Amino acid sequence: MFVVVSYDVVDDRKRARIAKAMKSYGDRVQKSVFECRIDDQQFIKMKKSLESIMDMTEDSVRYYFLCKGCVERIEISGWGTVTEDESLIIV
Repeated sequence: MFVVVSYDVVDDRKRARIAKAMKSYGDRVQKSVFECRIDDQQFIKMKKSLESIMDMTEDSVRYYFLCKGCVERIEISGWGTVTEDESLIIV
């Protein structure tokens, strides 16, 4: 699945920890936005990881699930590219 994750975290240290955790799941496309191509299990693991870092009373993380057709229609103004599927080679 293709998930866009955006976050608004008040504390600088927690925000840095969130960004570091997100690098394991996707590509940073803006300062607080990541594009992730992950499966259901990875999503659950990612969400639990972020929730263990964030303060639920002050911070916010949003998950936007995009269908294949929506991903194909993403437009970008300025620099950047859409996260691509990783190629698998089976030998």
